[in-house]
Amino acid sequence: MDWLTEHKLPLGKWIKNFVDWMLDSGAELFDVFSDSLSYVIEGLIDIMLWFHPLIMIAIFAALAYLLHRSWRLVALIVLSLLLVINLGYWEETIQTLGLVIFATLVSVVVGVPVGISAAHRPWLYKMIRPILDLMQTIPTFVYLIPTMIMFGLGVVPGLISTVIFAIPAPIRLTYLGVSSTPVPLKEAAVAFGATNRQLLWKVELPHALPTIMVGVTQCIMLSLSMVVIAAMVGAPGLGIPVLRALNTVNIAKGFEAGLAIVIIAILLDRVCKQDDPPGGK
Repeated sequence: MDWLTEHKLPLGKWIKNFVDWMLDSGAELFDVFSDSLSYVIEGLIDIMLWFHPLIMIAIFAALAYLLHRSWRLVALIVLSLLLVINLGYWEETIQTLGLVIFATLVSVVVGVPVGISAAHRPWLYKMIRPILDLMQTIPTFVYLIPTMIMFGLGVVPGLISTVIFAIPAPIRLTYLGVSSTPVPLKEAAVAFGATNRQLLWKVELPHALPTIMVGVTQCIMLSLSMVVIAAMVGAPGLGIPVLRALNTVNIAKGFEAGLAIVIIAILLDRVCKQDDPPGGK
C-alpha cells in the first residue's frame, strides 16, 4: 500500500503541463476567440435588454403560442415573467436566458450531427462513449478551472464550460433515437428506392424527433444549472445574486433569485416540450 502511495502517477501535473503548453503556444488565439465570443454573447444580451420588458414578454408569449397554441402556457409565461420583474431580477434573467440559448444552440448544432454519425458508425460511438461518460461525471466546478485559466474571468469560460457539460445529452439521445429506428421501416424505404440521404431525412430523423427533443430539453436544463454555477468565474446572470446571497447568508435574496431560476427552468421546459399527438397518451 505504501509503495502505491509513494509512486503516485502525476496525472494532475501532466494536465497542468498540457494547459501551460496550450497557453504558451496559443495565447493570442485564445484572446481572439474570447473577445469574439464575448462580443457575440454580450451583443445578444444587449439586444434583448434594449427592448422594454413588457415588449419582450409579449414576444416570448407570442412565440409560445405559435409553437403550442395554448393560452394557458401564454398566461403562465406572462404571469411568471411579471413576477420576475416585480422581484427586480429582469436584467439577470435575460442574461441567464441569453447564455442558456447560446449554449443550447451550440450544443445542439454540434451534438445532433455527432449523434447521427455515431448511430450510423457503431465504432464511432464506442470511441466517444467513454468521453461522454467522463464529461457527464466530472464535477461541474472542475470545468471552470482550465477555462478560467485559458480565457480569464467573464462570460466566455462560463459558456465554454456550459457547452462541455451539456453537449453529451443531445449526442446520446440523438444516437438513441436514430439507432432505434425499426429495421422493417428502413427496409421498406429502401425497397421504394430511398437513398441514404432520403432515408435519414424522411425516415430516421422523423422517427427520432421525439427522442431528440428530449435531448434538447435536457440540454437546456443542464445549461441552466451550469450557467448559474458559472457565476463563480464572473459569468453574468442569476448566479450572481445567488452567490452573493450565499456569501452574506441572505435568505430572502437567495430565495428570490432561486425562484427566478426555477421560473426560467419551468418556462423553458414547457416551451421546448413536444406536444403529444392527437389521441396519444
